[in-house]
Amino acid sequence: MEVLCIGDVMIPGNTIGEAAKKLKLKNLKIDIKDWETDWNRLQDRRLVIEKQGPSVEPVVPQILDAHRNTEILMVLFCPVSKEAIDTLPNLKLIGALRAGLENVDVKYATEKGIVVQNIKGRNAQAVSDFAIGLILAEARNIARSYYAIKNGQWRKNFVNSEMIPELQGKTIGLVGFGFIGRLVAQKLSGFEVDILVFDPYVSEDEVKTYRAKKVTLEDLLKNSDFVSLHTRLSEETKNIIGERELSLMKKSAYLINTARAGLIKEEALFNALKDKKIAGAALDVFWEEPIGKNSRWLELDNVTLTSHIAGTTREALTKSPYLLVEDINKLIENKGPNFVVNPEVLKRSEVKKWLEEIRS
Repeated sequence: MEVLCIGDVMIPGNTIGEAAKKLKLKNLKIDIKDWETDWNRLQDRRLVIEKQGPSVEPVVPQILDAHRNTEILMVLFCPVSKEAIDTLPNLKLIGALRAGLENVDVKYATEKGIVVQNIKGRNAQAVSDFAIGLILAEARNIARSYYAIKNGQWRKNFVNSEMIPELQGKTIGLVGFGFIGRLVAQKLSGFEVDILVFDPYVSEDEVKTYRAKKVTLEDLLKNSDFVSLHTRLSEETKNIIGERELSLMKKSAYLINTARAGLIKEEALFNALKDKKIAGAALDVFWEEPIGKNSRWLELDNVTLTSHIAGTTREALTKSPYLLVEDINKLIENKGPNFVVNPEVLKRSEVKKWLEEIRS
């Protein structure tokens, strides 16, 4: 069984290869390669691919030069386009070491009868920690105070000095209640806050198990002291927070985004902060990354900015390959994998035959 592991500077190929050794397959042959090994170039390339799709780049040499009998391909950010899939005629399974699948042509893989698996929630602990950190950092001026001290100022006055909040007794609104949103709710329980949830795909009973209340987006925005975004970006959720939505928020409320920039209309948020229609915001994601040295966002004194690092912890990176292998093994052993993206392909005769062969 030929397995191709393509890593990058974030998760090297060797790390993926070590995890691949735990695949419950006979006669494993593991080929290890690395795609982009420069951190800054990786950020640039992955952002372009996420916006324009995997075909924005030609088929990478790591795939072009791969063994033509490769049946399993494991990647992090390496683009797997239609053309790349056609380069590997015996490909049966693509495994992505992340929740996002912008770098994989899932539609074409499905047409070709190729199983696609990912790992939702791989960095859920990391992002949920960070979201709570941003709530505290923005409301309590932690980053601004540090910056002032670094620049020789002992600063005591801030934009929100007249309404700096404690968390106890406040209302936190969570837009999206998947892996990350639920962890945020769980971790905030010790702060004795009330939690509102907007997520049309989660039942009221599920929300109640986290001592939270399911509400409409409008009710959430009107009643929350902090609004934290944890939904995926899609046609349905693009620009879900615009001028109207921001106008519903309390003047003393804060908006936190560790998800995707496209959930918010940039101009609307900038104006709301500039005109102090809300108290502040904390952003780990941006409409263009990295933001420029002369970005207008740097002019505001009521926003905390971080460089898209919410999901980057040692544990989130090192665990990812093993989580993916664990789920592939569930597929191999017919034990109900959790993260097959296109389960319809499992009904196809050629896929059933392949699975029967590797299970025997």
